[in-house]
Amino acid sequence: MEQTTTTFTDTKINFCPGPATLPRIAVLEAARGIVNYEDTGLSVLEISHRSKEFEAIFEEARALVKEILGLGEEYAVLFLTGGASMQFCMVPYNLLPDNGTAAYLDTGVWSVKAIKEAEVFGKTKVIATSKKFDYTFIPKEYLLYSSYAYLHITTNNTVCGTQIHKMPTTSIPIVADMSSDIFSQQRDYSQFDLIYAGAQKNLGPAGTTLVIVKKDILGRVERKIPSMLNYQTHIKKPIFNTPPVFAIYTCLLTLRWIKSRGIKQIEADNRKKSTMLYEEIDRNPLFKGIARPEDRSMMNATFTTINKAHEPLFLKFVEAAGCVGLKGYRTFGGFRASMYNAMPVEGVATLVDLMQEFERTHG
Repeated sequence: MEQTTTTFTDTKINFCPGPATLPRIAVLEAARGIVNYEDTGLSVLEISHRSKEFEAIFEEARALVKEILGLGEEYAVLFLTGGASMQFCMVPYNLLPDNGTAAYLDTGVWSVKAIKEAEVFGKTKVIATSKKFDYTFIPKEYLLYSSYAYLHITTNNTVCGTQIHKMPTTSIPIVADMSSDIFSQQRDYSQFDLIYAGAQKNLGPAGTTLVIVKKDILGRVERKIPSMLNYQTHIKKPIFNTPPVFAIYTCLLTLRWIKSRGIKQIEADNRKKSTMLYEEIDRNPLFKGIARPEDRSMMNATFTTINKAHEPLFLKFVEAAGCVGLKGYRTFGGFRASMYNAMPVEGVATLVDLMQEFERTHG
């Protein structure tokens, strides 16, 4: 696939937290597939999920996930539905014994939701939390016991703009919600036993959820699990029911783009974007960051205005200039600039220029 980082139209730069900006080349290829997929005379929206065409899409997508992340045959790659929210219950359903305890690191809204679902299936232990401090940092001091069924972490927190930069070291299985930073940087992905990610931030459109699971951690609970909620069902028969064909197809196109760029280059671009924006937030006397500097996210920069009266003015100002999706999460306010893989450096540079212009006119 041709290399390109152009992702926005002539008039809009998309900072939405998800569904989010996609590689422009993937969007254009997906559009062609909607009209006539691979000269089959059918739209990709119409092809059978049992057809050889979709089987090729599906298998290439699964293979690319392993190739890009450097994972072996001990892992299974699944494309499921229900979003990351469905995984909040599928994880404990499959991994938490009735008499067991799972450890959860509470770093924000999405980990809270995951904890709530896990409590339905067994005991949970919140090993650390930054709730009293509005989740503005990642807790780093906590105890882990070998008796825990697993440790659940959220690697990037879209709401408060924090990210785990140093992963915990433990002998117990690690489950990671990577919905908002998967494929964004080089990591040893083999340190995780189960990874799940809603597609709509760094992988594709809303409609499918990527699950990567180490097969040997399954089958250890005694409870009966409904077929659709059992990971082993989908490992034995990957296309168990009708999958979201178009969403998976667009994920494949994005995975091809990721491979063509390479995670090393994608990480370099992401670091350049986030550094550029955080330096402006810290320099500009009209703005201040929300997350603590040591835990700031490369994916979602959260900030606000020093003068609250400037908040609606700045939002109106950037939207008039074509920057959309910058309004902060409804319970936190302020601004949130989501800089996922497909956001080009030029898009962030435009936002920085606007912040400087706002300083000149309102400072």
